[in-house]
Amino acid sequence: KQNFPLRYFYGESDNAIKIQIWVTLIANLLLSLLQSSIERRWSFSGLATMVRIVLMEYLNMNKFFNMPDADMKLMLEAAAESPPGVTENE
Repeated sequence: KQNFPLRYFYGESDNAIKIQIWVTLIANLLLSLLQSSIERRWSFSGLATMVRIVLMEYLNMNKFFNMPDADMKLMLEAAAESPPGVTENE
């Protein structure tokens, strides 16, 4: 409840509310499994925040959360580069 507060529900039907509760419980379980499988100690809220930040990146979660500094630096460098096909003269 503290890590995933459900302040409001997106649907009003019983089924919508049940689905949202189950999705929250599954996300909590997956984060707990990730937290127990990595060597570096993370707080649960810190882990949830980092997962939210890197959710759309292709990366090895165990490797990233054991040594996030190196991978985060590479991700930031890649984001700073201009997109392919774009030149500075345009």
